[in-house]
Formats: sequence, structure tokens, C-alpha cells
Amino acid sequence: MHTRLSRAEVPVETTWDLNDLFPDDATWAAEVQAIDDARQALTAYQGRLGQDAATLLACLNAVEAVQVRLMRVDTFAHLRNAQDGTDAQHQAAVAGVSALEARFEADTSFVESEILAFPDGLLQRFMADEPGLADFKTLLDDLLQLRPHRLHADTERALAALGQVLDAPYTVYSRSKSSDLHFAPFTDAAGTVYANSVNGFESNYESHADASVRRGAWASFSAGLKAYNHTWAATFATEVNKNVAMARLRNYRSTEEFLLQPHKIPHAVYTSILDIIQTGLAPHMQRYARLRRRVLGLDSLLYCDIKAPLDPDFNPRMSYADGCALILEALQVMGPEYCDFARKTMQQRWVDRADNIGKSSGAFCASPYGVHPYILITWSDTMRNVFTLAHELGHGGHFGLAMKHQRYTNMRCAMPFVEAPSIMNEMLLAQHILARSQETRLRRSVIMQVLGTYHHNFVTHLLEAELQRQVIALAEGGGSITAAVLNERKGRILSAFWGDTVEIDEGARMTWMRQPHYYMGLYPYTYSVGLVASTAMALRVEQEGPVAVQRWLEVLKAGGTRPPLDLMQLAGIDMRSPQPIHDAVAHVGRLIDELERSFD
Repeated sequence: MHTRLSRAEVPVETTWDLNDLFPDDATWAAEVQAIDDARQALTAYQGRLGQDAATLLACLNAVEAVQVRLMRVDTFAHLRNAQDGTDAQHQAAVAGVSALEARFEADTSFVESEILAFPDGLLQRFMADEPGLADFKTLLDDLLQLRPHRLHADTERALAALGQVLDAPYTVYSRSKSSDLHFAPFTDAAGTVYANSVNGFESNYESHADASVRRGAWASFSAGLKAYNHTWAATFATEVNKNVAMARLRNYRSTEEFLLQPHKIPHAVYTSILDIIQTGLAPHMQRYARLRRRVLGLDSLLYCDIKAPLDPDFNPRMSYADGCALILEALQVMGPEYCDFARKTMQQRWVDRADNIGKSSGAFCASPYGVHPYILITWSDTMRNVFTLAHELGHGGHFGLAMKHQRYTNMRCAMPFVEAPSIMNEMLLAQHILARSQETRLRRSVIMQVLGTYHHNFVTHLLEAELQRQVIALAEGGGSITAAVLNERKGRILSAFWGDTVEIDEGARMTWMRQPHYYMGLYPYTYSVGLVASTAMALRVEQEGPVAVQRWLEVLKAGGTRPPLDLMQLAGIDMRSPQPIHDAVAHVGRLIDELERSFD
């Protein structure tokens, strides 16, 4: 039986090197204490922000300086916990940083309260008097948008102090998933016994060519999730009810309006994404499901079969080195600066690709300001890994450029734009491979990888967003959120999308348990926004070449200095119109057309 290694047993070259953050635990702990001291010193500005522009600027600069340091200690703690969530010291470090952040938020809550209490015109006068405040224009403009929803200063301080408690649903979910969740071994048709895990299932077994492996892993995986069905339903319900309560407390018209405020995007765009894609994409994906059932020769297509390879014999193993080389070739169009960054990231141990007990599932990119990005992925020698790594390099390249051209305050864009640069890299990778060959099986393989990206963002994450929309409405109406309710709603959503082409079993109904995005505000729909934008942008790069690339690079450098729709407009994409959404759905249809022809 294949057994998973502990963190200490995996080859060091497959792990990331966190020394660029902190060389050892003692240095990190000393910095945590120093930040705590600096945090307390910030209260010296309390009650003085309305005195003059210089005082306001000094305070904003001082707060930002602590935020940069706080981000670094937070990243170090979370990355170590992500590499092995079973380590009690790693868990304690995350909890300690979370408590520090709560103290920092409580002690600096006066900043927003005092600025929002300025008499009309005072902030504008300060901005005119002190040129240095221009760096904080986006921050201050965003803050003024919150004025109608701001509570008394003492209340704001109390809420900020409760930050660690308010984040508890995500902490409970992630801690139990990484440390407590276990799966029974399973056996394939030949009698081979396999160990199972979240990473093993999602990186390997879910898309395995052998139906007995795929379905055995699915049974084991579903049984493991079921043990936490009621616990995670309670954490999900707590998160939703928290947001409903906060929206009402702050006098928003709805919970969605409250959660969309930091996204800087109209509610109409949010609903268009959800409605148009579900309605337009379902017929295409049902065609894909029927094709899959026919090619695989299955009597019925189970939910665990929807990622099975259609041409498994043409799925060569892709080593990490070969995958990196292919990505670099595809990103040449982005220019030397961008490619140099990508090369460094993949060669200098900024990527953690090991598979070990306790490692966080999925993939992500962390970008601590003033250091460099770190990427987590579990490498299993598949082409899907190559596309995932290209995706995370997109995040890293975006924030790497933003860090270089913007100060910390202006580095991060609002959430609806976050996924566009990452998915853009996947589109460029696909374009690069398809442009080099007309060979049917190669093109078919790449198209299935691209469809995997669309499935991930336009189906998996979008249907998460639909469940989120329904559950929020249920909570606002006073309904109870239980495991039975979540399973039933998720099953109904999947059935409506897939029709009679996919059998929705108990495991499928529990897929809401697999994603942490429900604890990140309205995150799930933003993947679809990013895919719509990147589909449009990749087409422009294909048509216009360097001109479009230069426009895109300028957008990445802008960081968070513009709202998401303005960033997309700068790149030449009008997301205020539903047309790009229709265009992206139609593109999926054309891909499936070619895939169907390839099997005729």
C-alpha cells in the first residue's frame, strides 16, 4: 500500500524555503513581540488626527509600517501551518498571530472612527495641504464609503477586539480538515490497497483512469467527510449568521450588499455572473457529460466520474522540471521581467510541491509585502498540475509587480479582479500548446485541461456561489442552516445544472464541505469574474500581441489603485456589459464542439 510521508520524510528540494521570511523560530517570535510593542505605541496618535494634515499622514505611515511587519509574521505562521497542520507548534503560532492581529485592529480602530468624524471638507483640505496623503487616496476614499455604516467608536473597538472570535468558523473548519480528517484505505478491482487523503483524492484519484480506483477513492472520501457533516454545517451556519448579523448591525440593505462593499462591484454584475453562466453553460456541460459517459462506456455517469480522463493513454507523466519549462515557454509573450520572476519562483524553492501528512489541500499563492510570493501545490506529475502552477504563478506575478510599483496600502486589488491574472496564465499556456500542433490527440488533451479550468471556475466555484446565495437568503428569512439543509440544497443545485446526465449521490450532495471559500466572504463568484476577464484578455493577446500584453502589465502594476471594473476597462474589457460573460460561455461551447469532433 502506498503510504504518505511525514513532513520530515519528504525531500527538502520539494519544499519551500521560508528563510527569506525568518531564519528561525526565535527571530520570528522576537518580531512578534516587537510588533506588539509597536502596536501599542500607535495609540499615541489617538484623539489627534484632526489637528493637522501632517499628524494624519504620520499616523497613516506608522500604521502601514506595522501592517507590513504584521503581514510577514502572519505569512510565516500560516505557511508553516499549511505545510503541516498536525504540528501543535504551528497551530499555536497561527493562533498567536491571530490574537496579535485582533489587538492591532482594536488599538487602531480609532483611525477610521476619527477620520469619519471629521467635519465636512476637513479631509479634502488636508489632502490639498499635504501631498504625501495622495498615496492614501484609495484607502481614504474607500473609508468614506463606509461612513453610513460606521458604528460608535467604542462599538468599533469592541468588534475589532473580537476579530479572532469572529474568524473562529474558518479556524475550526481548517483546523479539523488538516488535523482531524482521516479516510479509510480503499481497494481497486485488482486488489491493490491505497491510502486516501484530501490531497491524494483531489490531485490523483479524482481524475484516475481506472474507474475502480476513482470510485473506491470516492466512497472512502465521502465516508470521511460524512463524519464531519454536522460539525462543518454548524461552522458554515455560524459564518453565515455572523454576516447576516453584521449586515443588519451596520444598516446594509442586505447581507450581499454588506459582503460586496469591499469588492467595489455593482450587485448587478454579481447576479449577472451567477445567472447567465448557470443558464448558458449548463447545456454545454451536459453535452460534455454525455460525451464522457459514451467514451468511457459507463452505464451511468456518477459525480465522481466527471473528471475522468477521456483519453488516458495520451496522458504522459509531466515531471516538475518539464512542467516548469513548458510554463516558461508559454509565458514568453509576457516579456522578460515577468518570465524572470516566474523562473526564480520555480527554481529558488519558493514553491512547496511535496505531499505529506498534514499538508493543506488545494493550491494557493501567498505574497508577503517586501519579500516574494510563496506557492503551495501538491505535485503528482500531471498536466493538471502544470496548469495549476501556471495559475498560482499568475497570482505571484500580479502581486510581485504590484509590490514593485505600489506601496503596501495600494498593493492589493479588490477581490473580483484577483483571479483574472492567475487564470490568464492558464489561458496563455493553452494557447501556446494549441498553437504548436494540429495533432488531434494533443489538441484534445489540452482542450480537456482548459475545460478543467472552466469546470473549476464556471461550475465548481460558481455553484458554490449559488449555494452561498441561497443559504444567505435562507438565514435572512430566519431559516435554520443544518447539514440536512445544506446537503439538500447542494444536491438540488447540482441536479438543476447537470440535469439527467450525472447521478447526484450522497457524496455529491456533501461537496460543500470541500471548500474553504465559504469563510472568505463572497469569494466563490469571483473565480468566474476572473475567468470571463481572462478569456477576453487572452483573445486580445492572441489578436494584438505585445500591445495587449503591455496594457495588461500596466494593469497588474496598478495593484489596488483602481476598482476592479476600471482595471478591466483599462485592459480593454467592459465587464459592466454582460457580453464578455456570453462570449466566455460561447467559447466553452466551441471547445466542446472540437472535443466531440475529435471522438467521431
